[in-house]
Amino acid sequence: MKCIMCNNELKKRIVEHKEFGISLGRFKALVCEKCGETFFDESAAEKIQLKSKEQGLFGLAKKTKVAQVGNSLAIRIPKEIAMFLNLKKEKSVRITPKNQTQLLIEI
Repeated sequence: MKCIMCNNELKKRIVEHKEFGISLGRFKALVCEKCGETFFDESAAEKIQLKSKEQGLFGLAKKTKVAQVGNSLAIRIPKEIAMFLNLKKEKSVRITPKNQTQLLIEI
């Protein structure tokens, strides 16, 4: 079987799958030795999704809007993400632009 990203051969492997830095376990997958792309079969994907739901991680990524507060801009953090990060009002964070499309927020 060929990688759909780079057309290189895929190898059967057991790989660890993480979501938001939390390990959901090790699963059978096909991995491209060249580009590193990982492909899970339907059975592994179902197990991963179940583990993700059990851990409260499924659907955690959210869209939000930028608001204006006085002369500054504010990014609203959805409740589920704030709870996951144990983020509370007045908590100090560091924000750093990684590039023109990514913003890093460190707690």
